[in-house]
Amino acid sequence: MKLQNSTKLILVILCLFVSVAGFLIKLPSGFSHVDKELHSLFYFLAAAFLNLLFVYKSVTRHALVFAVLYFFGIAIEYAQDYSNKFFHKRIHGRFDPEDVQANLKGLLFFSAVWIVYTAVLFVYGKLNSEKLKKS
Repeated sequence: MKLQNSTKLILVILCLFVSVAGFLIKLPSGFSHVDKELHSLFYFLAAAFLNLLFVYKSVTRHALVFAVLYFFGIAIEYAQDYSNKFFHKRIHGRFDPEDVQANLKGLLFFSAVWIVYTAVLFVYGKLNSEKLKKS
């Protein structure tokens, strides 16, 4: 099923609002020991979601999604720090460079998976086209 661009945009905006709200709310203490893993998982899944919606096989678009998500992660960390100052109470933690590193790990891991997947599709396509030429 191919989605229209307007549907994709609505999905992305909805997910953006949910993500921002989720990152600005303090993580329940039961999850604090896996905070970095959750960051990596979120960015892996976000990259997968956006790549499935917009990228297909384009390296340029993949790089754009990577950059947008990376800078989104940095912006969220600054927003968490700013929200504490804005509301004059600690709503969330502080800017955490380790969270940014965890975000980057999730993005890098997805990129590795995406590169392998794209390479396999490319080789499969080449083999299939050669097979069709021979028959």
